[in-house]
Amino acid sequence: MGAIGDSDQPDGVPERRPAPARPERPARPEQPAKPPRAPVAERVRGAVGRARAAGPPPGPARPGFWRSPLRGPWLTGVFGLVLLVGVVVLFVTGLLSYAAYNPDLAARNDQTPDKGWLGFYLFTWPTSPHWLYRLTQGVHTVLGVTLVPVLLAKLWSVIPKLFEWPPVRSAAHALERISLLLLVGGAGFTFVTGILNIQLDYVFPGSFYTLHFYGAWVFVAAFVVHVSSRLPRAVRAVRAGRGWQPAPDSAEAAGLVPPRPAPATISRRGAVATVGAGSLALFAVTAGQSIGGWWRGTALLAPHGRDPGSGPNGFQINKTAASSGIRPSDIGPAWRLTVRGAGRQAVLTREMLLAMPQREAALPIACVEGWSTPDQQWSGVRLTDLAALVGLGEETPHVLVESVQRGGSFSSVVLAANQARDDRSLLATRVNGADLSPDHGYPARVIIPAAPGVHNTKWVTRLTFGEPA
Repeated sequence: MGAIGDSDQPDGVPERRPAPARPERPARPEQPAKPPRAPVAERVRGAVGRARAAGPPPGPARPGFWRSPLRGPWLTGVFGLVLLVGVVVLFVTGLLSYAAYNPDLAARNDQTPDKGWLGFYLFTWPTSPHWLYRLTQGVHTVLGVTLVPVLLAKLWSVIPKLFEWPPVRSAAHALERISLLLLVGGAGFTFVTGILNIQLDYVFPGSFYTLHFYGAWVFVAAFVVHVSSRLPRAVRAVRAGRGWQPAPDSAEAAGLVPPRPAPATISRRGAVATVGAGSLALFAVTAGQSIGGWWRGTALLAPHGRDPGSGPNGFQINKTAASSGIRPSDIGPAWRLTVRGAGRQAVLTREMLLAMPQREAALPIACVEGWSTPDQQWSGVRLTDLAALVGLGEETPHVLVESVQRGGSFSSVVLAANQARDDRSLLATRVNGADLSPDHGYPARVIIPAAPGVHNTKWVTRLTFGEPA
């Protein structure tokens, strides 16, 4: 039989034909390998180099913008050393002021919550000498006002440093700039809040005590960092004398000496004398509210330096009875004093209080704003005698003092045991031979030696000895 075809495939199996060849794709050109990313430090150096090459922008970043011939290491060093001494005294007296409130005693006394380890130094505030708080707080407030011209002059002397170009040169330089920002901002905030509080014009949101306390710690931390790096240079500059002025591009110039100074209109000594005269002028119109006597008439900038009136009750106050929400019925014949402690209670009228043994003590009132009174002659019942009414002996414990005052801060306070036991600590009913006026706390107020004024609670209605506050 003849073959059907020439295929070698078995019968019934279709013939496999080779697939058509696919056209070859053109080869992709090789991509150049990406260079490795430069380290952060190298990129920063590159950015700094480009900023240097481009030069500073027009304005205060250019060296020729600042032309005062007074600026230089000597003037900055003089103001810096004055501030070094002044800020240390301010900080120490500020810490003492905080300690005087006995903040660890009770939450009622503490207006700075969550202070944590910042309260490491706290101690029980003493009652002797009786003028202690008047001295420490007077120094704190008067010195704070007096240093304002020095602070402003110091900032003026270093203002070119705030506009250095490039703004950041390295990681270390960035940290230095941050500390400088905290230093300048902290100084401004601390001084402004303190002065506004002195003037009774506090406008910041939140408690003055909290903001001023934490602001002061931020300022002082930055101040310590700044002093540790700049103190040797400041000492060398001051020793070199006011006639020494290094070359503008030298390391000793520290970026303060202008390359093209303008003609001088005052000497460096004259600038220091002008700033000193401003500080003395502020001292003269402020210190009288703390010193007292005839000085009080010179306290033109102190809100409590004006004439408080005449008579036995003619001395300073912070709050009147009306501003504290005291109604005539609160301090009228229906007024009662409740004394509690050791599970017992006694209720006294003012007549019963006056029938108890009366003691006298010559004590001032000194407030956080810096004002104080001379010693006033107070008379009333000792706190230890009131504790005895509820069975407490000579070991009088701490005492919670509460006022009929409605709202506001310090309508109640806790006095430490050493304050309650002091023989000069009274629930006073009279002052300088006369009954207390309503503005001074009638029918009865507490008076404690060496205590802040707000702890001398007025319009007292309840004393609670020894119980948690």
